[in-house]
Amino acid sequence: MSKPLSGYRIIELAGIGPGPYAGMLLADMGADVVLVNRPGFAVPTVHDRGKSSITIDLRQPDGAKVLLDLVAESDALIEGLRPGVVERLGIGPEDCHAVNPKLVYGRMTGWGQTGPWAKTAGHDLNYISITGALAAMGKKGEPPTPPLNLIGDYGGGTMFLVTGMLAALLQAERTGKGEVVDAAMIDGVNSMMSMFHSLAGLGQWTPNREANLLDGGMPFYRCYETSDAKFMAVGCIEPKFFAEFLNLMEIDPDTFGGQMDKREHAAQHTKLEAVFKTKTRDAWAAIFDGTEACTSPVLDYVEAADHPQNRARGGLTKHGPYIHPRPAPVFGGDFEFADPVLPQINSGRDAITALLGYDAAKIAELIQSKILVE
Repeated sequence: MSKPLSGYRIIELAGIGPGPYAGMLLADMGADVVLVNRPGFAVPTVHDRGKSSITIDLRQPDGAKVLLDLVAESDALIEGLRPGVVERLGIGPEDCHAVNPKLVYGRMTGWGQTGPWAKTAGHDLNYISITGALAAMGKKGEPPTPPLNLIGDYGGGTMFLVTGMLAALLQAERTGKGEVVDAAMIDGVNSMMSMFHSLAGLGQWTPNREANLLDGGMPFYRCYETSDAKFMAVGCIEPKFFAEFLNLMEIDPDTFGGQMDKREHAAQHTKLEAVFKTKTRDAWAAIFDGTEACTSPVLDYVEAADHPQNRARGGLTKHGPYIHPRPAPVFGGDFEFADPVLPQINSGRDAITALLGYDAAKIAELIQSKILVE
C-alpha cells in the first residue's frame, strides 16, 4: 500500500531533537527524507530511520550551491538553526524559493524567528518555562518537575512543525506557491495550554500546583506507590469509573466520602496511599487489568515494550541496540513496522548526485574540494 507521503522529497538539515523527529515522522509516512549532515555531525539515531544521508559542507559557497540544486528537486526542507544562520549561508527561504517557488520551508526554533529572545540560546526547559506549562508541574512547595523534553521539543515543536508543513504542502499543491513555516516551541506550547486557559476562565483552574483536576491534586487523578516501590497511575475522573475503582480497591464508598468533596481529599489521599502499599505494582495491575477503573501500572521504557497492548499493536520493537516505536498514526488499519535500518554516512550520496545530474568529474571535484565530505 502506498503511504500518504510517497513521492514527496524532503530535505532535513542535520540537527538534534525536534527537527530530526519531524523528519522521522514524515519518513514513516512515506516521504523520501534526505538528511544533509554537516562535517563531523553524523551519529545516526532512531530519529534517522528510513532516511538517506549525504554530507555537505554548507559553510562553503559551493556547498550551498549543491544544496540549492537539491532544493530544486524537492518539495520541502526542515532546518532548526538559530535565526539568521541559513540566510548567512545563502540557503534561507528567499534563496530556496528563488530556485523552487513551490518549496515548503519548515523552520524549527524554541523562541521563534522574531522577538527579543529570537537569537538567544535555550533548551526545552527554558522554552516551556515562559508558557505557564512548567510552573504547573510537580509537587506543591517544591521546584517544578522537568517533564523530559516531550512538551517543548516534541509537543510544542515537532507536532506543530509537521502539522504546518503538511498544511503548506496541501496549499502548494493547490496554488503552486510554497510557504515558510515558523514553528516556535513557545507558540506550540501556548496553544497546547488553551484548555487550561479555558478552565481558568471558568474558575476551574488556579496557578497553584496540586490544587487542580489534572495536576495530582485530586486523589482520583495521581500516582500511588506500591509495596515494591513502584507505582500505579489512577485516572478515574468520571463517577462511574471512580465507583468501579473503589469497588476493586475494596473501599466502602460511604465511608470514603464524596469524590468531589475537597474537605475529604486529604484523608482520601492518605487512605489510598496506605491501601496501595499493601500490594506490589504487578498485583494491582492484575486486579485492574481490563476493567473500567482507569487505573494502570507505571512502566519504565524497557518494560513498556512487553506490555500486551503495546505488543498487540507492534508498538515497540527491538532492533540492534535500539527500541523502535511503530509509525503513528495508523493509516487504514495498516500495521506496517517502521524501517529499523539507520542510514550510514553518505548512504544516499550516489542516488542524490545522480538525481542532480552530476557526472563523475563533478563529483570528484566536489570531493576533492571537500564540499562533499567522505
